[in-house]
Amino acid sequence: MKSAVFYGKHDINIVDSPKPSVKAGEVLIQVMACGVCGTDVHIYEGDKGAAATTPPTILGHEFSGVVEAVGEGITSVRVGQRVCVDPNDTCGQCRPCLSGQAHFCQHMTGIGTTVNGGFAQYVSVRAKQVYPLADGVTFAQGAMGEPVSCCLHGIDLCRIQPSSRVLVIGGGMIGLLMMQLARLAGAHRVALLEPVAEKRALAEKLGADLTLDPRGCDVAAALQAAGFETLETVIECAGLPATAAQAIELASPQATVMLFGLTKPDDTIPLKPFTVFQKELTITASFINPYTMGRAVDLINSGRIDVSSMVAELAPLEQLPDILSRPELRARGKYIIDPQQ
Repeated sequence: MKSAVFYGKHDINIVDSPKPSVKAGEVLIQVMACGVCGTDVHIYEGDKGAAATTPPTILGHEFSGVVEAVGEGITSVRVGQRVCVDPNDTCGQCRPCLSGQAHFCQHMTGIGTTVNGGFAQYVSVRAKQVYPLADGVTFAQGAMGEPVSCCLHGIDLCRIQPSSRVLVIGGGMIGLLMMQLARLAGAHRVALLEPVAEKRALAEKLGADLTLDPRGCDVAAALQAAGFETLETVIECAGLPATAAQAIELASPQATVMLFGLTKPDDTIPLKPFTVFQKELTITASFINPYTMGRAVDLINSGRIDVSSMVAELAPLEQLPDILSRPELRARGKYIIDPQQ
């Protein structure tokens, strides 16, 4: 089968790999769509994502497809069913798992990070990781189950209330998902900070009350003038030290600052503890997607969240190395790989 194998920093190749077998308790999936994630870019650049990746590994953790075969004892899914996959498979036996903190599992299997994933024509996964898609949901939409579930965990930690004014920094795929989820969580008004005009326009179509270009702009004054006198929640989605520091600076007293964007592992930011004290801030982050995949798939299946408008292109597997190596391509929006092309 055709697959994209990561061999090390800046080294990913399209090769012919053996088609996976199906063991008891497993499901073989013909992959129809696999999203290119910021974590894939971090791994390609030689950095650690949510987990360490040991080459050679087939990347790709945001994927959907069709059940090709099922192993012995599987009754939860059937051959021919359209599904998506939670790539984070926990052991269920270590202390974090038994303490309701499964996303800190000491023996986590990361499909597409620690074991072979969805940038291939076929992948085998445990049946408990598989979620059915509604008939009207496309494979590209289904592949967004994992990013939506990660965003849901972040939103759960933001303490959004019906009166909350929310600022999202960064209008990529994740920022636009967070903006919609903030609305669904009950936010009173939502603003987006984003330098790219096309992304600001899309945010407005998706329900942003205000979009601002931060370049050459007094952001605090512009927010104040537009009726965002307070910011109870600030969600940083750009993954840059400068925007992380900006999120803390813009937050109002007793606000929650969610540092959701993934920075490089060794990045640091200047932090004034007195500012945190004076404002009584809650500064938090969000790690993967514990117990949220089912809710994410429900939202996608119901059509209550738009996961399509921010997609730039459905591309063949052969374009993946180019997409990972060229930030100007990724700036156009979300790329979805179709391994069957």
